[in-house]
Amino acid sequence: MSFDLFSAPNSSFVTGPIIIGAGPSGLAVAATLRESGVPFLILERADCIASLWQNRTYDRLKLHLPKKFCELPKLPFPEDYPEYPNRKQFISYLESYARRFEINPNFNESVVSARYDETCDLWRVETVKKGGVKMNYICQSIVVATGENAESVMPEMEGIEDFDGDMVHVSEYKSGKTYKGKKVLVVGCGNSGMEVSLDLCNHGASPSMVVKDSVHVLPREVLGKSTFEIAVMMMGWLPLWLVDKILVILAWAVLGSTDKYGIPRPSIGPMALKNIDGKTPVLDIGALEMIRSGDIKVVPAVKRLLPYGVELVDGLIFEVDSVIFATGYQSNVPSWLQEAEFFSKDGFPRKPFPNCWKGKSGLYACGFTRRGLSGLSMDAVKIANDIGKVWREETRHAKRQTACHRRCISQF
Repeated sequence: MSFDLFSAPNSSFVTGPIIIGAGPSGLAVAATLRESGVPFLILERADCIASLWQNRTYDRLKLHLPKKFCELPKLPFPEDYPEYPNRKQFISYLESYARRFEINPNFNESVVSARYDETCDLWRVETVKKGGVKMNYICQSIVVATGENAESVMPEMEGIEDFDGDMVHVSEYKSGKTYKGKKVLVVGCGNSGMEVSLDLCNHGASPSMVVKDSVHVLPREVLGKSTFEIAVMMMGWLPLWLVDKILVILAWAVLGSTDKYGIPRPSIGPMALKNIDGKTPVLDIGALEMIRSGDIKVVPAVKRLLPYGVELVDGLIFEVDSVIFATGYQSNVPSWLQEAEFFSKDGFPRKPFPNCWKGKSGLYACGFTRRGLSGLSMDAVKIANDIGKVWREETRHAKRQTACHRRCISQF
């Protein structure tokens, strides 16, 4: 096996780690490694950095958290950026980040397989470039930075093949302009579902939003202060259960009861629920007002799609012209990483935060904290420090060996 590892066609030994993914996670790890003087190779299946932000986000999207919680290591946002940068501003920031730290990924190169060879204590990463060219890389460590949102999730739904209208995942949605005057069913009530429904309203469409499960809706700000920032501050002093109780009281005081509009609140608090299953609370930016006014209709779960519309579980049938699935994303790690100890079948590390960044045998993960950009930045620094420490030790050892070898030669 070890012989095949090094003799395979188009094989290349990589000095330093291979970073898989050039989104914010991969860029953050690369930048911190660059600052530590550690070489690396970064592989990206798309033709650009941050392909999710560039190719699969809607026009009106803004960061849901204040910019200070979303900046990557070593480089703050420009001072003239607003508190909540928009999509274009964030992409511009990431592009300047890549330039600043001279990060040049191998674009259009998809990882097919990554596996650890115990005989050689090395990782083998097999890829396919655009055009079908296959590559084999050998390295001592890999950083999985493909993130939580690598693949779109489309639900199984009765009648989905029979529906005659337009159907798209939210990753394909850009603006409500093309839906003006149409009846649109938005399946999903997370941050994307709420914001897309609001965008549709603002462009003259008639959205109906499916609320299948309970969800926490929180105000984005309370008295001009970010709700997230308030929660972070409280968690430094108070137990989680009390923080959750205060957040729910604040939400009720600012937004009122959401149950009467068909959006039941979970029995578990928003931060506890986030920790348990990664379910992010919705930060309201105006959708709830549209729900109160009736411009956004809230409907229960879908029983089946019909050629001309939809039947709900409560028996109501109504016509819709289009369906937008705001049903989220999932990790794709199990499809290519041949490892089952650190990563589980759902593509997330088995260890909970804050210990989800390091596995065994040089395996690292960045961007799987379920805590957004702030979480990935913390992991990136830990990963770079750990790899940098190993790198410096091996470099010193190599220098000592070289010096000793030269002294031996000089004695002849």
